[in-house]
Amino acid sequence: MENEKTVDDETPESKAGQTSEEQKKDGDAAAETGTSETDGGKASKADESVKEESSGQTELKTSEEKIAELERQIEDLKKEALYKAAENDNWRKRMMQQKDEAVAYANANLLSDLLDSLDNFDRTLEAAKGVKEAESIVDGIKMINKSLVSMLENKYELVGYGKEGDSFDPDLHEAIGMQEGDVEEEKLAAVYLKGYKLKDRVIRHAKVMVVKPKEK
Repeated sequence: MENEKTVDDETPESKAGQTSEEQKKDGDAAAETGTSETDGGKASKADESVKEESSGQTELKTSEEKIAELERQIEDLKKEALYKAAENDNWRKRMMQQKDEAVAYANANLLSDLLDSLDNFDRTLEAAKGVKEAESIVDGIKMINKSLVSMLENKYELVGYGKEGDSFDPDLHEAIGMQEGDVEEEKLAAVYLKGYKLKDRVIRHAKVMVVKPKEK
């Protein structure tokens, strides 16, 4: 037991007793150990570089995806805007067409109602061919006039106005002449053309002769 020696018990003197070949082996082993440690450090740095590169690629990919998504959204908004513009243009055209039709056919109902009166005039004229006295013709015309006025007043609220003796109103009457007379205020001396109101709006002023008080 006393003769056994450990590696730690080797003294520099005992190491000195080693052959040059043994010392070379020990150096090679130490060199290999150092090389392994160096290679490990290089491998660690390489792994970090790969991770950084992978992270950079991921960030780049994410940015490209965001840009692509934004471009898709912009394209969708453009399409939606074009669709809305086309829809508004079509709506405007429809409204203009309806307006034109409303103006063009605004009097269709009125003209249709007037056809009855025109038919009555035709019948009266046809019947007047063999009549020597004008009284029957006058009666027929009066009948047509009464029917026509009644239709216009009741259905369309068209009201005629203006008769001799009414007070003169410049908002309702158009004076085509004026004379003095024994009146306290301006009156209608004569009505040359009746006026008409559609509901509350004057659509034709009555053309009248006005008599005014004498100057004192």
